[in-house]
Amino acid sequence: MENFSFTGLSDEEVITNRNEFGTNKLTSEQKSPFLEVLKEVIAEPLFIILVLAATLYFLLGEYSEGIIMLVALTLVAGISLFQENKSRNAVETLKKLSSPEAKVLRNGILRSLPAEELVVNDVILIEDGDLVPVDASVLEPHDFSVNESMLTGESLPVTKEASSGKDMVFQGTLVMTGNCIAKVTAIGQETALGKIGRSLQEIEITKTPLQIQIKNFVRSMVGFGAIAFLLVWGINYYLSQSIFDSLLQGLTLAMSILPEEIPVAFSTFMALGAYHLYKKKVITRSPHTVETLGAATVICADKTGTLTENRMQLSAIYQWEGDKTIDFTHNPFSYGEVLEYGVWASEINPFDPMEKSLHQVYGQVCPVDERPDSVMIHEYPLEGKPPVMTHVFRKKSGEVILSVKGSVEGVLNQTSLNGDEKKLILDKAEAFATKGFRVLAVGKSEHDPAHLPKSQFDLDFLFLGLLAFYDPPKPNIGQVLKSFYQAGIKVKMITGDHAQTALAIAKQVGLKNGGAAMTGEEVMKIEFEELSEKVKEINVFSRMFPEAKLKIIEALKANGEIVAMTGDGVNDGPALKSAHIGVAMGMRGSELAKKAAALILMDDDLGHMTDAVALGRRIYENLKKAIQYIISIHIPIILIVAIPLVLFWKYTNIFSPIHVIFLELIMGPTCSIVFENEPIEANSMQKPPRKMSDTFFSWKELSLSVFQGLAITLGCLGIGFYFMDHGHSESMVRTVIYTTLIFSNLFLTLVNRSFYYSIFYTLRYPNRLIPIVLLASLLVLALSITFPPVREVFDFELISMGQVLMALAVAFLSVIWVEILKFWKRKKGSAAEKPLP
Repeated sequence: MENFSFTGLSDEEVITNRNEFGTNKLTSEQKSPFLEVLKEVIAEPLFIILVLAATLYFLLGEYSEGIIMLVALTLVAGISLFQENKSRNAVETLKKLSSPEAKVLRNGILRSLPAEELVVNDVILIEDGDLVPVDASVLEPHDFSVNESMLTGESLPVTKEASSGKDMVFQGTLVMTGNCIAKVTAIGQETALGKIGRSLQEIEITKTPLQIQIKNFVRSMVGFGAIAFLLVWGINYYLSQSIFDSLLQGLTLAMSILPEEIPVAFSTFMALGAYHLYKKKVITRSPHTVETLGAATVICADKTGTLTENRMQLSAIYQWEGDKTIDFTHNPFSYGEVLEYGVWASEINPFDPMEKSLHQVYGQVCPVDERPDSVMIHEYPLEGKPPVMTHVFRKKSGEVILSVKGSVEGVLNQTSLNGDEKKLILDKAEAFATKGFRVLAVGKSEHDPAHLPKSQFDLDFLFLGLLAFYDPPKPNIGQVLKSFYQAGIKVKMITGDHAQTALAIAKQVGLKNGGAAMTGEEVMKIEFEELSEKVKEINVFSRMFPEAKLKIIEALKANGEIVAMTGDGVNDGPALKSAHIGVAMGMRGSELAKKAAALILMDDDLGHMTDAVALGRRIYENLKKAIQYIISIHIPIILIVAIPLVLFWKYTNIFSPIHVIFLELIMGPTCSIVFENEPIEANSMQKPPRKMSDTFFSWKELSLSVFQGLAITLGCLGIGFYFMDHGHSESMVRTVIYTTLIFSNLFLTLVNRSFYYSIFYTLRYPNRLIPIVLLASLLVLALSITFPPVREVFDFELISMGQVLMALAVAFLSVIWVEILKFWKRKKGSAAEKPLP
């Protein structure tokens, strides 16, 4: 931008224009997030049951119980509002983070800003791969074309010029080639897109398999709760002939059955997981991507900038005249015709790393820098298979330079060299490629500049030589690939480079089975079934183009793989969209790539994908623990309410709605806060990925939780029956059962921190919330059975220390038996107990 004669707006002008024309947002209707969440909370079945219970208490004249239910109502609503608001804030933050960036000139300085901050009359730079952030008029184009199909339906690119009728670009359209300087003419609702009323910037949240499973599970439990409510109401009414009392007992059972903590825990885990990803420099466009991350089985990585540093330093030149090779890795840079014509065939303001390197070296070694005084009189874009580009410049002296640069095969196709000469040059290029160099050919033409053909492929060129660039592997990439392999994740390289270059880099970074490559043309030629077999073994794919990349992704998916794909360019868009987890580069990625991707690596470091996969596995593990905990602790509450009634115990009304809601208030934070904060299991990243086809709520997954719940039920009702059989009062029996259940809940929380490692090992897990929650639960227990006002409301009785210790022992035995199963599992399994990382 420093070469252009524009300064852009000043800070004062930006404020003035923003006040006059508004902001660059397409949202037309602003709804209150608080009211939206409040409506969802009020519609929850538990909220409705609590309202009914409170109403019944007041009708029965039990005002203290009614007031407590109202307080509980407020607490339940408050917790739900807090959790939902936390989740929504995380999603809103993600929307802002993943919204398009714009390059804008202000106060004479080029800067990147969120597209929302653009104002009318801003001067912006738009480059190939960008989504146009506003409506603007083109001031200075450079081989600039735009795909406007989203507005017009026309799929062919439209060339834009700084002239009437062809100078407008529109928000949401895609830049296909070149770049331009443009002046903002309309923003937000005033753009052509805004008037249509469509927004491309919204994060799409679709239902994932786990969401569907959770929704179906909760729905089935609601149905079961409704049936149980009617059954208990009927039995109680038959026994007591009191419609209100029987209604309360029915509502008590219904409350105990509803697993309302599960959807809350799920949304909290996903939203906080997305926030944790952001802290690790990974932006996810939807929180629910976190669910898929831990199941990734294959990562398809682009070479340039992902496995390598994307520096593309000019490292060697081969001169055809004299058959001379100059190695700049051991010798200083030097001036020559190949370097000069390579610069003339590059963009004036390059954004390609190789072209930047050419300009940099040329500026260091040229005797006289003629670039500032030269004018481009014609530009042929990068095109063809293999691609080439041609520029025509007029120097200050009047001399015309017509230069070409591009793939070796592409340039050679337009020369008059014979077969032997071409073979010699291709051998030189392959020798460079085997060292990991990326190679471009350079040529010139003596065609009459006054009669240039329409297509650059009608020009004849004189071959000048080769430019060899080296993009070294990132220092940490070997360790990154090793961590993927340890986690059972396969890695495949998909690149547009020459096969020999790709194979050389594959060897340097330690890519497994990186000794054979397959080209894009080979991919397209073979049948899909054969390709599905090939992709199981081949890990290097070279000379790839969009259709071939997409076919590779589809073949991997057909094999049952969960595919993550990295990319940064416009051509990567279809493959990024098709992959289960599209991963765009935040620094060098095009806006189209970022929009198509599910994840954005803010600093282009693939190492963060290891963190992301680990986080995905941790969240899935912890969500499973939380849900298994919820089921385990709900079972005894349900059965403590139902069994005494069904078996016609002397005391049938052990728990009332007050007791159940009180227990819910203890359990809710435990599952959604404590388990969410648990670290990843020590052996998690040494295990193969889970299968996406696995059902979360299968009997295999939940059988242990059911048995845990039944064991706790047996302990609670067993000790209760013992005291009832020995003539103790109903209040005494209730207190002992309640105390045993609270102790069981504490032990269950500790035991369920891992279903593999022992409780003594998991006590060393770093989770500062564990002691807080356990201590709070003990204080609540002590308060409820020792503080008279609370004790009277709950209809408890003061019990002795011996009875408390008896409840503690029964609770311990009801839960600790799982440790025997875990010990047996460790002995039987191949994984040994590992020290904490």
